[in-house]
Amino acid sequence: MAGLVLLMGCVAPSAQSAVPVASPEVPQPATAPAARAKTSECISENGLPDHDCTPGSVDSRVGADNVRSTICISGYTRTVRPPESVTFRIKQAQIQAYGLQGRPLSEFELDHLIPLELGGAPDDVANLWPEPWTGLWNARQKDAVENFLHRQVCNGAMSLSQAQTAIASNWIAVFQQNNLRQG
Repeated sequence: MAGLVLLMGCVAPSAQSAVPVASPEVPQPATAPAARAKTSECISENGLPDHDCTPGSVDSRVGADNVRSTICISGYTRTVRPPESVTFRIKQAQIQAYGLQGRPLSEFELDHLIPLELGGAPDDVANLWPEPWTGLWNARQKDAVENFLHRQVCNGAMSLSQAQTAIASNWIAVFQQNNLRQG
């Protein structure tokens, strides 16, 4: 467990008041993201999506019982990533939902809040949002969090549901608390 703890749903360095992460052998209840509450007037604040518009969603084909044969296999995400013909339409709709019309699409990555490498739903709009490539908190930092949490799950240091909850709750906290560097 290498000094990881779960603090308010996020991965944090060990702290006296924090609760230790359960070992991977102990079953953890899956925390499903909330349902999508709105489809317009979405506001991204401080690098985080509007959780009413983008609460995240998981791929039902990936679970704790099959991470070794799905997300932990090199090249897995290529097998589930939707084609650009699907994601382009979603990106346009999400740009509008987030009030970013008129901005170049190239300024944003259509990002999976719960990434494919953590069992995120590939083409569910509740899991996709226009994440900026620039700014204090951007797609490159979130990529570092995705890679870190993927390693934690595949190394058995964290359960899949804990990683999904941590990144969907506040990926920036995971970045800061684990002293990650931009990818």
